[in-house]
Amino acid sequence: MTITCAIIDDEPLAAGLLKSYAEKTPFLHLIGTYGSALEAMRELREKPAQLLFLDIQMPELSGIEFAKILPMETKVIFTTAFQQYAIEGYKVSALDYLLKPVSYDDFLQAAHKALNWFSTMQKQQTYAEDRFMFVKSDYKLIRVALDDILYIEGLKDYVRIYMTGGQKIMSLMNMKRLEEYLPHPEFLRTHRSYIVHMTKAQSIDRFRIVFGNEYIPISDSYKDDVQRYFDQHTLA
Repeated sequence: MTITCAIIDDEPLAAGLLKSYAEKTPFLHLIGTYGSALEAMRELREKPAQLLFLDIQMPELSGIEFAKILPMETKVIFTTAFQQYAIEGYKVSALDYLLKPVSYDDFLQAAHKALNWFSTMQKQQTYAEDRFMFVKSDYKLIRVALDDILYIEGLKDYVRIYMTGGQKIMSLMNMKRLEEYLPHPEFLRTHRSYIVHMTKAQSIDRFRIVFGNEYIPISDSYKDDVQRYFDQHTLA
């Protein structure tokens, strides 16, 4: 997989160093280096990049402000000389945060994080389009149609997949891997032990999702995502 990227930094030396790093990283394809967010905004409309190495402190428009107006599919790795911006960076869903002067080792680790993210999204898109996946169960690969999944329960090193026809499939897999690959927000983590196929939910009762006689809990860690989903699908 190759990721198209761009560098936005008003410091020529810093931009040149990042450019040299990007050019020797096999899975990165550098499409532009820009001295300001405004310059990048004009150019990237015609030639968008999947990944931006974005300085934070820049004149006219800061990297943080620029990140807030980027399309959701464009990911950011912040580069800055000031450590205090780390929290702000993660608030705008940055993949990583590199402190200047940036070493190639740190750059490569951040780039690999981006590669893993885009690879996961590609896999998720494949599942969403094909509408099925294969899981290992009892030494076999079983085809599981996404549309037939009600919810998934995590049981230590295993998961149990509950299907519409009453079938239950056990598989040696962890919840995090499933959460990464299943289409979001169609499938939402509601609890550390549950992933729910939201289009199959029959009702919500006392902040539990109802499937017939089964009640799936919603924990505090995931309630905001669940509430947002129901708000978007509720007729006021």
